[in-house]
Amino acid sequence: MDTTELLTHPVRLRVVHAMRGGRTLTTAELCALIPDVSKATVYRHVDLLATGGVLEVADERRVRGAVERRYRLRQDRAVIDAETAASASPDDYRRAFAAAMAALHAEFNAYLDRDGADPATDLVGFRQHGIWLSRDELLDLIGELRAAIAPRLANHATPDRSRYLLSPILFPTEEPHTEASG
Repeated sequence: MDTTELLTHPVRLRVVHAMRGGRTLTTAELCALIPDVSKATVYRHVDLLATGGVLEVADERRVRGAVERRYRLRQDRAVIDAETAASASPDDYRRAFAAAMAALHAEFNAYLDRDGADPATDLVGFRQHGIWLSRDELLDLIGELRAAIAPRLANHATPDRSRYLLSPILFPTEEPHTEASG
């Protein structure tokens, strides 16, 4: 299974999200982080991600006669590179977007189902803005977003940090404005 296929499944995408930030987790710990997915399903998808090289075994230890593995995310394998994205068909993009939205929807529902979930206090937000951008302005915006987000990707869990899921989505909704279309 190629990386694109591995990363465009809602459960596998949720596992990847849970592993970000330098975490090393057992499959049982992942099951606790994704409680709305059956344990058998999480185990199956962890195995697929490990077989595909997206996850690697960080360490192993014996627990009651069984081998318990701690996994870590291979950041270099948990991305769809620019060349692959450029060669993707519109249907490939539809499938990837549907998987991303399904994962986002499941993560949001899991958050709301937690005891004590408080969207107002947790500063939950989802907004959409229609903005007009030239190609250069779009590239500047993308660079500015990367500059704001990238340093925070290295943050590790601490007692005063909560893990947030940030999902920027960007696509044109209209053709370029021309004088004739006025």
